[in-house]
Amino acid sequence: MNNKIETAQTLLEALPYIKRYTNEIFVIKYGGSAQINPSLKDKFAQDIILLYLVGIKPVVVHGGGKKINAMLDKLEIESQFIDGMRVTDEQVMEVVEMVLSGNINNEITTLLNMHGGKALGMTGKDANFITAEPKAKGKYGLVGEIVNINNSVIERLLEDKFIPVIAPIGSGNEVNHPGFNINADLAASKIAAAIGAKKIIFMTDIVGVLDKEKNLLETLTQDEIEAYKQDATIVGGMIPKVDACLEAVNAGVEKAHIIDGRVEHSILLEVFTSEGIGTVIKK
Repeated sequence: MNNKIETAQTLLEALPYIKRYTNEIFVIKYGGSAQINPSLKDKFAQDIILLYLVGIKPVVVHGGGKKINAMLDKLEIESQFIDGMRVTDEQVMEVVEMVLSGNINNEITTLLNMHGGKALGMTGKDANFITAEPKAKGKYGLVGEIVNINNSVIERLLEDKFIPVIAPIGSGNEVNHPGFNINADLAASKIAAAIGAKKIIFMTDIVGVLDKEKNLLETLTQDEIEAYKQDATIVGGMIPKVDACLEAVNAGVEKAHIIDGRVEHSILLEVFTSEGIGTVIKK
């Protein structure tokens, strides 16, 4: 009986959050172990479908760097790195699109549909809804920087009760252009701002942003982030992650969340409990 009462209390704790977020858009950047581990994949799909069924409008944006690396190695295609960024020529871009669109995107879409959703996979080249130009004037080849997002494409899908699943490939807006490889974090941030998302959630392989004693920083503002960058608390791969969060909140998204995708049902724990599990960045 006690277990049943605890279950009821958990559901009641979620109720005010369900009321608050019904009809709101959440953008979820899906990556890390949650995208690779079979059990975590399944839990992720369950979380997205629960959001969907209680009236929240989820939009999934995914990367796929590890699988791209594996496929390039398998095909014995060498690639050059500049400033830690892979230079993307047409041959590499072909592999990027094959893995992101043909493999990962299809897998996520199928998984969500099998769990009772109405998911539709796409890239930014579909309906030219993401257009891009070469980053740093072509220094990195076909690595792209977003110049425009046609938000009406996603809004129409959400109106028709679809769950968009987006691979971060941008259109060159030219006939026969191979497209642009876009950082998935930055793509998620731009999309969230363009469609008026309430939240953007980044799933990672760490518990959130940590201080120098490895304690979780539960909330952060822009000023605090800049200070933590200055004293080297925020370093390395966390810098582009928090920058993507700041870009989203400064463009009108209410809150950005960095959560540990290795935790089962991490999205539900962050959204529907008072304590949450990750770092929240707000304006």
